[in-house]
Amino acid sequence: MLMRPLRRAARRLPSYRSPALHGASRHAIVAALLLGSWAAGPVAQAQEATPNALPALGDAVSQELSPVAERRLGDRIMRSIRRDPDIVDDPLVQAYIEQLWRGLLVAGRLRGEIGPELDSAHAWTPFLIRDRSVNAFALPGGYIGVHLGLIAMTNTADELASVLAHELSHVTQRHIARMIGQQSRTSWVSIATMIAGILAASRNAQAAQALIYGGQAVTAQTQLNFSRDMEREADRVGFGVLAQAGYDVAGMASMFEMLQQASRLNDDGSYPYLRTHPLTSERIGDARARVGLAHDRAGPLASRPEGERAAWHALMAARSRVLMDTRSVALQALLQQEAAPTATPMQRVARHYTTMLAAQRGGAPSQAMAALAQARDAARALPAVQQQVALRVLDLGEAENRLRDRQPAAAAEALSRAIAAGGSADARPELLMAAQIALAAPPGVARRANAEQVAERLQSQVSRQPDDATAWTLLASLWAELDQPVRAVRAEAEAVAALGDLPGAIERVQGARTRFRQPDAAEVIELSVMDARMKAWMRQQRADLQDGS
Repeated sequence: MLMRPLRRAARRLPSYRSPALHGASRHAIVAALLLGSWAAGPVAQAQEATPNALPALGDAVSQELSPVAERRLGDRIMRSIRRDPDIVDDPLVQAYIEQLWRGLLVAGRLRGEIGPELDSAHAWTPFLIRDRSVNAFALPGGYIGVHLGLIAMTNTADELASVLAHELSHVTQRHIARMIGQQSRTSWVSIATMIAGILAASRNAQAAQALIYGGQAVTAQTQLNFSRDMEREADRVGFGVLAQAGYDVAGMASMFEMLQQASRLNDDGSYPYLRTHPLTSERIGDARARVGLAHDRAGPLASRPEGERAAWHALMAARSRVLMDTRSVALQALLQQEAAPTATPMQRVARHYTTMLAAQRGGAPSQAMAALAQARDAARALPAVQQQVALRVLDLGEAENRLRDRQPAAAAEALSRAIAAGGSADARPELLMAAQIALAAPPGVARRANAEQVAERLQSQVSRQPDDATAWTLLASLWAELDQPVRAVRAEAEAVAALGDLPGAIERVQGARTRFRQPDAAEVIELSVMDARMKAWMRQQRADLQDGS
């Protein structure tokens, strides 16, 4: 209901076609509205003419938007975008990004950048976006969006981590809150509504551009653009976090240089990160100078084998290349690529892994298995630590391929090998794969016993991560298979709520109260939990409506 006025306004506004917007994804548009500084146009020029002064964190400006209020704003935005089909939950790539992110969070806490109040209030959650463009952005409340195109184009974990450290620093330094806090409470709530409206309207590119250049959006962008001082501060703090976390600090300078060179050679809108975080010679020079002064790299991740990190990055970059564009023409292009004669063993493994995934997504399981065999052969030349990582990833790839080819028993064998190669039965990628295998198994006593075991492990997973919509969805299917309809409805409602559809979650609970009028003792407990959850969702709904009024 809150989106209708925005959509009507978008239809009334004139449409624009700007070089600065050409080729930009809707996610980059949202990031630009919240945080960005477009490279061209009167707004950016005005920003350069009048640099923003940074208010002190104790000033009244920052107090207008507390960490808790910022988190509420971030939660509201995330509820608006979670159901977007381009928000991707790939267990392996997500686990890799979270591994990098956790190390940076530990470093931020050790350095005192993340204090107790901010730490407890914020979500500190990265999420993946299916987009070929090179971009990442921070949202209020510690949500970090990462385009798959960014992962695919980085050469090392250090380069990728440098981008995440920079975005983390925008959050820890309260850049978002300090800018939004300059407006009244009503203003920052309307900004959240406007962002949600842009996401909804962005299926129509002209409507999205019209919103950006319409009066309200221009005002918001002017107020939310990061100043040069903020960018420099994020570079400086991010560099320290990167070093504390044990990464090679040269990754930040090399990332800047690679982005600058790539944009010069191909300025086709593929690098929206450069619009929201414009590079200057000064920033690149500062990054180089800091590398020269950095001597101490001892940090909480310094003990992690460098080869293990390199293997994970090579394989997850390869996976991202496939996932970021699943159109048949893009998959065919990946199938035609070959490893260079001078490629390293890790590069050869990654190349065959790319082929396997592209064939798998393209519906060619036999070709996928042939590429998998080539990847395993190439993996024999890897050092032991890299070989362990590669075999785990390749075995999980085989399990996925076997499932797609309706061979659950073979998929289970491949999953067992992945666990033996260094995985864990309770690690999220393996656990979600086990749930899919349990659901695909032929009927029988063994299937039921396995389903019960996996369901209990999934229940532990959602207890640890209650916003894991994928785990809740699989759990709902497993409880239905096990003839536990109340638990199935509860899991389904939780999955829908995790995706941001609070009315849908409430409706499911209300339906369950009508459907199960004579529950047994166990069902009574489950229904009581559902009632408590429904009341929480209804309170959240009322708060959203009050904020939007």
